[in-house]
Amino acid sequence: MPYLTSTPPSTSSTDVRTGFGVPGCAHPLLAPAEWKTFTRPGTPLHWVVLDVADGPGVQPDPHCLDVAGRLRNAGVRVLGRVDGAYGARSRIEVIADAHRYLEWYRVDGFLLDRCPADRTGLPETRRTVTSLRALRDNAHIVLGHGTHPHPGYAENADQLVTFSGPWSDYRFSQVAEWTADYPPERFCHFVHGVPRGHLEEALRIARWQGAATIWFTDRTDRGRNDPWESLPGYWDEIVSRVGRGVSE
Repeated sequence: MPYLTSTPPSTSSTDVRTGFGVPGCAHPLLAPAEWKTFTRPGTPLHWVVLDVADGPGVQPDPHCLDVAGRLRNAGVRVLGRVDGAYGARSRIEVIADAHRYLEWYRVDGFLLDRCPADRTGLPETRRTVTSLRALRDNAHIVLGHGTHPHPGYAENADQLVTFSGPWSDYRFSQVAEWTADYPPERFCHFVHGVPRGHLEEALRIARWQGAATIWFTDRTDRGRNDPWESLPGYWDEIVSRVGRGVSE
């Protein structure tokens, strides 16, 4: 698959409105300040993922019900995380999780996490996405590949996560040439371990590579830590930078 470098000479996509896609935060009991922050007016949020217990859980969670309601009231799109297990889970299991998210939390769409990326997984992913869209009108579907998938996946979702990983990889990453056929609003990048001093560089890479939905954090995945569970230490700074755009 042809790739371009992470820093092409043209920056024609810099006029695209960048915003945050929150890939999942700790349970509201563990991160109450984070969930409250997401309802703050003016925060450039594209969507927030609700991951109750590696999925919707086995029964409605009152704390998650509360935050989902507050996000919707604030006009923030809420997505339920369903695990694709890289194709190892059956479509029946995936749709059952999605149905619970809809019934209990009235989500606006889904992040199909750990989605297959190769050509062989495309037909079943297409069928799964069709089933997800049948559950809810105008469902927003994000495929969480974490890498550049076969280009056929782009025709089956609203957005693709084409990078998810550490800053040490992201700063030297490349972008697949086929992504140039689509607007930046179709792509998401999740990057952890981004030092404060490299924040603007990371934002520029996202724009050069054509990804308008981002989540950058200085948190890391060392040990058992989930880097997405809390806000970045420079949250106010990155909100300000994204809100005004990356300087040229």
